[in-house]
Amino acid sequence: MSLAHFYPVIVAGGRGTRFWPRSRTRRPKQLLALDSTRTMLQQTAARLAALAPPRRFWVITGSQLKAPIARQLPRVPRKHIIAEPVGRNTAPAAGLAAFLLLRDDPDAVLGMFPADHVIADPNRFRQAVLQAVEVAAAGPNMVIMGIAPTRPETGYGYIETGEEVGPGLRRVRRFTEKPDAARAREFLSAGNYQWNSGMFVWRAQTLADLLREHLPHTAALLEQIAAARGTGRFKRTLARLYRKVENISVDYAVAEPQSAKGEAASNLYCITADFGWSDLGSWAALYEHRAAAFQDGANIVEADGRFEVDSAGNYVHAPRKFVATVGVKDLVVVETGDALLITTRDRAQDVGKIVKHLEAKRRKDLL
Repeated sequence: MSLAHFYPVIVAGGRGTRFWPRSRTRRPKQLLALDSTRTMLQQTAARLAALAPPRRFWVITGSQLKAPIARQLPRVPRKHIIAEPVGRNTAPAAGLAAFLLLRDDPDAVLGMFPADHVIADPNRFRQAVLQAVEVAAAGPNMVIMGIAPTRPETGYGYIETGEEVGPGLRRVRRFTEKPDAARAREFLSAGNYQWNSGMFVWRAQTLADLLREHLPHTAALLEQIAAARGTGRFKRTLARLYRKVENISVDYAVAEPQSAKGEAASNLYCITADFGWSDLGSWAALYEHRAAAFQDGANIVEADGRFEVDSAGNYVHAPRKFVATVGVKDLVVVETGDALLITTRDRAQDVGKIVKHLEAKRRKDLL
């Protein structure tokens, strides 16, 4: 399969509120080095570098992040880093990329990749992307990367798969949003459900047509914005019209309505691959990812020296301090220059509530 028309589109506009206090408005989760010496954005680009040259990369992000992203990805053309004037979720972001690509390459195949995922096996990941590109290029097909569930997770959406049409490739029956614990256990037992990774691959023309069908108002606005590309009107047109597009994810905008057409008619496909995926959605998820290389109950401590007695399962980030843990279990402690987070791993999903509180109190200095 030729990759001459493949364009990676990295979606990098999230705020990462559950990684407060390290994740902030001007330096969110995807711009942090949480699990290596490279940031999550840089890791995402590096995984895709073997599939496309930097000149074919696109990044969709927020207006405050364009400059730091350009510094972190200096080989990506700056004109390919599109700053949304307001956040409008993944459907408008991917759709804008599709309409822009169609102006230059009618055969373009775009892959949408969130900037904040962790992939343990990049080679298997690239093999799965190659297969997805091949399926997407063959017709008006929409391909989603599914992850075989390992636990009854309630924090992810699920994909119910149907007929197998190739190695690791199945048709999609339906999408299900985050289930409760009982339904998650049912999905795990059924054996034909996959976690929704949020990674999609289509021909640009396919995505444009799907948006025209299911989101006509937004599609028309995105097409107008793309038509202004290369003129002195682009920034003004983007700022004026993008605010009017619908705030909606790819899943809700096109995947779910397509699946309603039925398994055989929807042209929806799921590639199931085991490449060690995690979306690192919280401090607890980061602990589990980091601790996988250690024995059960390991303490993950990022500090200037450490001492521990009867302590297990803790994640501590205090890089400028000596850290001692005595008789504590399953804590998350994260220190920055102006804030200190203390929680338990099982409550780490609630860290985003702190950000909402700070917004209500107008504590911009801590956001």
